[in-house]
Amino acid sequence: MRLSLTSVLCLLGAIALYPSGNALAEGAPDYLSFATNDEANTTEVFQKASPAVVFVTSSELRRQRFTRNIMEIPRGAGSGFIWDAAAGLVVTNYHVVAGADRLTITMQDEETFQAEVVGYAPERDLAVLRMIDPPSSLTALPLGDSSELSVGRKVLAIGNPFGLDTSLTVGVVSALDREIQSPSNRTIRGVIQTDAAINPGNSGGPLLNSLGQLVGVNTAIYSPSGGSAGIGFAIPVNTVVEVVPQLIAFGKIMRPVLGVELASDRWLRQYRVDGVPIVRTYRGFPADNAGMVGARRGSRGEVILGDVITHIDGERVASNDEFLSAMEAHQVGDTIKITTTREGAERQFDVELSEVQ
Repeated sequence: MRLSLTSVLCLLGAIALYPSGNALAEGAPDYLSFATNDEANTTEVFQKASPAVVFVTSSELRRQRFTRNIMEIPRGAGSGFIWDAAAGLVVTNYHVVAGADRLTITMQDEETFQAEVVGYAPERDLAVLRMIDPPSSLTALPLGDSSELSVGRKVLAIGNPFGLDTSLTVGVVSALDREIQSPSNRTIRGVIQTDAAINPGNSGGPLLNSLGQLVGVNTAIYSPSGGSAGIGFAIPVNTVVEVVPQLIAFGKIMRPVLGVELASDRWLRQYRVDGVPIVRTYRGFPADNAGMVGARRGSRGEVILGDVITHIDGERVASNDEFLSAMEAHQVGDTIKITTTREGAERQFDVELSEVQ
């Protein structure tokens, strides 16, 4: 086969552009020792943080219908991370462990440990577990500050998507101050949105910043198919820092109480009430002491509303969720200003919140 002069020149040019392996190795950087600044940061964060990330599996004990034997049925799986190395405490999502009879923690080296629930907060989709007989080599994640995040900052998610242990995905903060629904249908506010791939099994795993600090707990994805679509959500670490110590100390979120029973949201929608009606007040609690009154039956059996809460500290209250969120923003002993309507007249109450008795 004869080559034209043009073909020969093109072939010589290609050889010059793509030398042999030996020629390429001479003076070329070694890939094993080379990394861009971003690659080096990602690798460093993963190597330091991954030992603190665990695989959480839950199972349910169920009696067989005919033999009456007890069977252990897998219920769910997700991720978690070491919160307190000395005590063997693990933080994960509530929905990962909800309804479980047995919990197992699997470490990065595939060593497994039984665990028990210390406390959980369905309204924040958070739970704290305690490893039974934990190893002494545990390491916890350093805490960051989610208020310092901004859109475009790099974040890293480590977890066990689809049971594939210790997987890393990298992305950016896509948005801040999102709202999602918790397993108890409460609104979780201030949520971080990220495009770091989050799939089933990532739930409960950490979202980290470039310093390897915990900035969020991966909790949900928005995807019609159930797989990552580039829209994932994480509970901000500042919320986690508020909730977890309460779960460790009390097993649940301890909110101050007003001492009222409120009408259901379904009732509010049905009767189109502007505000949240008080069904009853409990004797000796702040609302009763302040002179607030609940609903009552009229002579013909009709419902006559008492105080209907419309604002707390000037913020509008139109649902039970908004009322509870307002309560959770305060502590026992705080004095709040409650605005109500009663028989068409607006009323103001200064109420000092108390603890559950």
